Amino acid sequence: MNDTTETQAAKSGAFAVFSIAQFRWLFLGNATFFIAMNGQMLTRTLLAWDLTGSATSLAYINLVVAIPMIFASVVGGAVTDRVERRQLVLAGQSLIVANEIFILTLMLMGKLEFWHLLCTAFVAGCAFPFIMPARMAITATVVGPDKLQSAMAYTGSIMNLARVFGPAVMGVVVAQLDYQGAYMLSIVLYSSAVLCMFGVSRSRSGSDSDEKKGLFDDIGQGFSYIRHNRPVLLCLLFGLVPMFLAMPFQSILVMLAEQAWGVGESGMGTLMAVGGVGGLLGSIWIIKRGDSPRRLKLMMWSTVAFGVFLAIFVETPSFTLALLPLLLANMCMSASQTVNNAAIQLLVDDSVRGRMSSFMMLSYALTPIGVFPMAIAADRIGAANAILAACVILVVVVAAFYAFSKTLRALDANVSAKAAETAALRAA
Repeated sequence: MNDTTETQAAKSGAFAVFSIAQFRWLFLGNATFFIAMNGQMLTRTLLAWDLTGSATSLAYINLVVAIPMIFASVVGGAVTDRVERRQLVLAGQSLIVANEIFILTLMLMGKLEFWHLLCTAFVAGCAFPFIMPARMAITATVVGPDKLQSAMAYTGSIMNLARVFGPAVMGVVVAQLDYQGAYMLSIVLYSSAVLCMFGVSRSRSGSDSDEKKGLFDDIGQGFSYIRHNRPVLLCLLFGLVPMFLAMPFQSILVMLAEQAWGVGESGMGTLMAVGGVGGLLGSIWIIKRGDSPRRLKLMMWSTVAFGVFLAIFVETPSFTLALLPLLLANMCMSASQTVNNAAIQLLVDDSVRGRMSSFMMLSYALTPIGVFPMAIAADRIGAANAILAACVILVVVVAAFYAFSKTLRALDANVSAKAAETAALRAA
């Protein structure tokens, strides 16, 4: 009797999604993959600086990753809906491993040059848009609609933890050993992510009716699906708003740290760490909350709270005191994005899940565009005022979304109806 009660509690509690063996493998693979990915961002930056001594080189390294991510995202989603998804992830992650081995080999031979880093960064930027939508689509298929929000929250939590832990680990390895040690560690982590995928079953799109269509027809169908499915369109647009308007504040944090508090690089590291911890706490909040059907209220208010706390952060004169509203701002932003992403995954058909996942990823790839207006404003009126203005605009836009979009106000009903339909199809 007690065993039965404990089993039922395990299946309905905060850790219920881990009762699914395939999700455990996906989660472990995500952990190793994201720690390596975030850690190598720091390693590549440091290595590029050592090779060139030029600040421009740092911009190039980030640019050659961002550009292919933007253009390959749309193609990656269409490919995800045409092929066996686990095989696609295995191929993409194996390519990343080969990338790391190539750089390590050149370092061991003493022949590494900056253009080698650019080439491998470009390859990584092309691979990520195929890996991430496929992993997201596999997760939705594995856990089902009733545990999807929890699964997304756990995935978000490990991504946010990796933002802090990955660079910290690689920084220690580079300082205590060298770049070769950092690349050896990344190869081990990326290879572990590849091996974890063998614990996941093969996964193909739920519909084979479009297999004979061309790739560009599938891409066009993805855009058509969004155009005719207003709840999905509204969720995608709503998710893009804070990412475009306010999240670019992270790119001018170094300017804010110097202008507002005069804390320099050490303070910048503290701000980044606090942001990562806040994102992790936001994911844990959603996990503890569970898969409640009342998503709209949480998504709206957490986005507004993000803008409010971010405004308080930039207006706080004490650096130490400013860390608390920054933590809360990132916590709210993480919660909002987790709920938004889960709602989109619940609303879409499995036959287009890869393409919709790629559109979700595209919003992150487009975020750097928002840096330009914020940076221009920061040069003219100061970093704090630029971020404050972005927060005010964000709150106004969120209010406008709610006031003028009947579709968005009906989000909970639409998600519940679609989730019930999906659950019935899985049970049939």
